[in-house]
Amino acid sequence: MANHKSAEKRARQNEVARLHNKYYARGARNMIKKLRETTDKTEATEMLPKVCATLDKLAKKNIIHTNKAANLKSSLTLLVNKL
Repeated sequence: MANHKSAEKRARQNEVARLHNKYYARGARNMIKKLRETTDKTEATEMLPKVCATLDKLAKKNIIHTNKAANLKSSLTLLVNKL
């Protein structure tokens, strides 16, 4: 438990940030899942830039690691190209 006033504030800030990051990371995972389940190439081609942009934004804000975003974008692009 936090003993200092500044530590208590930091704990509150961390909780808010954790919930914020969890919300956006969950949304990205849902977008990726929806893209992977798509069998229509035109629909997948339309979705891919949106998913890639979302992953880039999450990586920029350090919600996910930059390399993870790159790996996901690469695998999703290969998947869409195979359709």
